[in-house]
Amino acid sequence: MVDGKQNHDRDIGAGHCEGLREAGKRALMRTILLATGLTLGGFSILQALAGNYPFAILEVLCTAILLFGAWRIEHARHLYLWIYLYLIPTFSFILYIIIMPGASSAAFVWLYMIPLLAYLLLGKQRGFLLAAPFMLAGLLLYFADKHLSLDTKGLIDLGNAALCGILILVFVHIYDGLRMQAYEELERLAQTDSLTGVASRGSFQHALQRSIQEAERSSGKLVLVLLDVDHFKQVNDQWGHDAGDMALRHICQILQQRLRVTDFLGRLGGEEFGLLLRYTDAAGAYSMVEKLRQQITEQPLEYDGQQIALSATFGLAAWPMDGRGAAELYRAADRRLYSGKQRGRNQLVSADPVGELLLDKFDVRL
Repeated sequence: MVDGKQNHDRDIGAGHCEGLREAGKRALMRTILLATGLTLGGFSILQALAGNYPFAILEVLCTAILLFGAWRIEHARHLYLWIYLYLIPTFSFILYIIIMPGASSAAFVWLYMIPLLAYLLLGKQRGFLLAAPFMLAGLLLYFADKHLSLDTKGLIDLGNAALCGILILVFVHIYDGLRMQAYEELERLAQTDSLTGVASRGSFQHALQRSIQEAERSSGKLVLVLLDVDHFKQVNDQWGHDAGDMALRHICQILQQRLRVTDFLGRLGGEEFGLLLRYTDAAGAYSMVEKLRQQITEQPLEYDGQQIALSATFGLAAWPMDGRGAAELYRAADRRLYSGKQRGRNQLVSADPVGELLLDKFDVRL
């Protein structure tokens, strides 16, 4: 059960990571579109001043398209399609300026922008598949256009250009792989509670929102459970903070051993945790959580040769009966958790007493 649960946690975390990476690509793409559009706009003015009106008009049109793209990219549905629509014409234009009549020999250096843009916007695999053919085509076109001979000087020029291009492609490929590894590790740390190894508060809230959306689409079932470790301050005061940390890890291990692959566990702060029980109703969740509560009570923490008795209080709220949104579910589960603590702790509360329910409508908490 634990391995399956961890795999499910990683799946949700991977979705969150991908969302963050896409947001970064959108921001980068917006900057590139703005920069390219403004640059072309400046060149269009120079072309007009030089009397090259056809080129000036073409660059003005391209500027308008690029600026429109920069405005719309944040909400574009198919991000990679937009990226390809930018990169392929841009790379083709780079190849053209290398061989256009009267082109400067220095125009060749723009070829080295291809792997940088491709890897930044497409990532390692897509970036290589797009950049490598354009880089090779650029080298062949350049040497064919310049009619370089295959004598010693020509071979040196060929070697310098080709080797520089290959090294740039290799270095960018390696760097992007290392960058993504570091990024994924940072994301993992951000989504995981460092003490217990379960999901962090932010990751849990994201998973709850996603689970509600999935439940709405499929008319599924979902239960939110909040739990608070009873008298945790006394554990810290009597046994020390090291024992308190071990107690939290101990409870998480008990929970993870019993939870299903589809369930989700997160630490919300201090000694409070959250459980997402998907594909189950209130009755099924009640039975499962009650067993968890009993198991925590029956398995004390072994610490320094002694046993530390532990217990927890649970509040349960079911979607959509107790609320359709995350905030409503949180309020219902938290209200019942608080009620359980008021009644003596070490219990599971899944329904509101009539008096508490009426008072809650006026945002009054007992």
